[in-house]
Amino acid sequence: MNEIKRQLQEVGSYMMDHDLAWGNAGNISARTAEDHFLITASGTYMGELSMDDFVEYCFDGTRNPQDRKPSKEIPMHQAIYEERPDIHAILHASPFYSTLIACSDVKIPSGWFVESMYYLERCERVPYHHPGSAALGEAVRGKAAKANILFLENHGVLVFDTSIKEARMALQTLEFACRMFITANGASIPMKQLPENTVQDFLEHSDYKPRRRWK
Repeated sequence: MNEIKRQLQEVGSYMMDHDLAWGNAGNISARTAEDHFLITASGTYMGELSMDDFVEYCFDGTRNPQDRKPSKEIPMHQAIYEERPDIHAILHASPFYSTLIACSDVKIPSGWFVESMYYLERCERVPYHHPGSAALGEAVRGKAAKANILFLENHGVLVFDTSIKEARMALQTLEFACRMFITANGASIPMKQLPENTVQDFLEHSDYKPRRRWK
């Protein structure tokens, strides 16, 4: 348990140091058992997480009453863990460029560079619902099996993967691609996207990462 907390502390600092989080916005979690996960407490500052800033939460709603109040975004974290047994880490944040895209109708292509082909293979949009609401949790549930990156419209982004390290890489890749898109548009630089058959060949045969198998 302490090792998972340490890894979450590290990723929180990483997110803050690399402009992937700001203020006390966002929340992060990691699965600890089939039906349990650790999540940041309400009002925590991502860059200065202590061992007491995490709450272990069970799918049935139980938790240690001595723990702090968990993030109100429990519904969407739980929805992903329930729908995706392969997922072991979730990062919710509002990075500047990714959130700008989340507040638009823009679609970020995946076929620009190696990391985007893998990590941005499937991104989905979730219509706006109030943060922490059951409605948001159910909207996320409906998209969880279709992608590993969700743009929460007019809210932020939700990134989830098989490990804390992989989720961090996905979040950084997403922000980098969104920044590229916005910068290129502002400078009137036309972006060249790789053909779909090249992207699929990369995913199947490059051995960069094991190919994701979607439902």
